[in-house]
Amino acid sequence: MPPRFISAGYGYDERQPAASNGKLFGRRKTIHQLFGGGKVADIVLWRNKHLSGAILAGMTVTWFLFEVVEYHFLTLLCQFLIAAMLLIFIWSNGAALLDRSPPKIPEIILSERSFREFAIYLHARLSRFLVIFQNVAMGRDLRLFLMVIASLWIMSVVGSFFSSLNLLYLGYLCIQILPALYERYEREVDHLALMGSHDLKRLFHRFDTNVLNKIPRGPIKEKKYR
Repeated sequence: MPPRFISAGYGYDERQPAASNGKLFGRRKTIHQLFGGGKVADIVLWRNKHLSGAILAGMTVTWFLFEVVEYHFLTLLCQFLIAAMLLIFIWSNGAALLDRSPPKIPEIILSERSFREFAIYLHARLSRFLVIFQNVAMGRDLRLFLMVIASLWIMSVVGSFFSSLNLLYLGYLCIQILPALYERYEREVDHLALMGSHDLKRLFHRFDTNVLNKIPRGPIKEKKYR
């Protein structure tokens, strides 16, 4: 009788749960902690609804002007600056007539403290991304290396069918909506995902047992040692 493949899923227990902690991808942190636990996480998860809604409205208006109305960037920038100059002119002259202080635009928009905090946050995130990119690119984890290359190739193919702005706006919508929905329906999503993972493992186990193990294989030649 010819030898057969040994099943990699031998001893698979169909009653075994897909993950020990019952969380998607076996994570131990909360969604808020995964996004940094700061202001960015509050915006993504709609903890600050007014700011999240304002950013979403601004991104939507920007996408509408460039993609639907087909505004050019230089035209929109010049018209925005004209409107800003007229507003500041009216504000400054009105403040002088009403004996009030004129607007201090640099202090309002470019606060030194806020700009420094943003620069530090951006530097930390960029450094962390480059460290992760370097570790993956070095190929220490070959499976992760190939998965990243395949994912980037798929994204490049998908990007050829959409404009860059459409793709960025779609990605922003996914970041702004999907984590908040997942946090709200976390138990239901985790349950469905774990059951789906369990079903896939059971299907692979059956395929391995009923198909792969029945494929005959030639006899293995014993090595001769001198």
